[in-house]
Amino acid sequence: MDPAALGALRPALRGPVEAALEGRRLSADQALALAEARGAEHPALWAAAAVLRDRGRPPVVTYSRKVFIPLTNLCRDVCSYCTFAHTDDDPRAHTMSPDEVLAVAEAGRQLGCKEALFTLGDRPEARFESHKRALRRFGHESTQSYLTAMCAMVLEKTGLLPHPNAGILGRRELSELREVSASQGMMLESVSERLCGPGGPHEHAPDKRPKTRLAMIRRAGELRIPFTSGILIGIGETERERVEALLALRDLHDAHGHIQEVIVQNFRAKPNTPMAAAGEPGLVELMTTCAIARLVMGPAMSIQAPPNLSADYGPLLLSGINDWGGVSPLTPDFVNPEAPWPDIEGLRALCADAGYELRERLTIYPEYLADDDFLDPGVRPRVRALADEQGLARDVSPEPLVEVAA
Repeated sequence: MDPAALGALRPALRGPVEAALEGRRLSADQALALAEARGAEHPALWAAAAVLRDRGRPPVVTYSRKVFIPLTNLCRDVCSYCTFAHTDDDPRAHTMSPDEVLAVAEAGRQLGCKEALFTLGDRPEARFESHKRALRRFGHESTQSYLTAMCAMVLEKTGLLPHPNAGILGRRELSELREVSASQGMMLESVSERLCGPGGPHEHAPDKRPKTRLAMIRRAGELRIPFTSGILIGIGETERERVEALLALRDLHDAHGHIQEVIVQNFRAKPNTPMAAAGEPGLVELMTTCAIARLVMGPAMSIQAPPNLSADYGPLLLSGINDWGGVSPLTPDFVNPEAPWPDIEGLRALCADAGYELRERLTIYPEYLADDDFLDPGVRPRVRALADEQGLARDVSPEPLVEVAA
């Protein structure tokens, strides 16, 4: 690293950065010191994070070609920034039928998608009687049971690899999903209890309690589930609390080895929400948080930033990220519908200009595919059929186990 860049750091920050570059695990105090970066110290953190990434990883940036399946947009929680969830009396409220799910997955298969991202609200049947009735029409008593059946159907009839993001689940529910998916995920978002208090964005969202979410991520680790998590910045947390969330994820990964990627997602204000007028994190703030994530999590962890949430996402490569996340040629980002996906060939050219090769990956990362403990035996052959010798995605379309009648 350029000594001049290190020279821009105060001693309290220089020590942690030097420790990270030497391959040492940062203490909590060292990590928290990084939250104090100001002014010219920001680019110094970016540079250090980029160096650490490049020392520990090949010059490759990855993405996953996916379809986004919003199984239901009903949710028992109310978050102040969300426009995905609706109440059952809203005409936009919808729970997808099996035919609708299959149609989206098959269209994605024909476009070469390999990931089926299932996103849904937390346990809507606990709040809406109408959703209970809809589930019964589909032959299920719970949203999780229906989700598991839809993952199994998509895996069998299209060959796409399900990645459910289903919110808080119990051990049995996670285990059942493990049998029909290649990986699972849930954003930690924050460890700030303040955000759950009066006037906070999670005041009316019991499933967003930090202890509840940390316990869920821990359960996934105990079950050896390749897991995606991350933090959401700009919803009222402090810079220190962001680092505390990263440290909590690191602790869980140290214990179980199951967190395959950490997402740094920037809040985007949505109209007609309580946070419609809230300020959004700027690019410098986002890049610095990505850099701190790299320095805290180390060179081996995949650090992801969604490209569709930043108007100018190219500079994010300077901050130590190595993954763009899911990009769909078919479906919008239903959580951030105002933010279209970038063109994949444009992403490829941008990465090449920065000295990196853009490669498609699967929803499960190569190191987890190589470890049989992290995949159910019934799913493993389906994943390996789509993987090349490096564990990344082959240039093929998935093949169904069962042909779908025309």
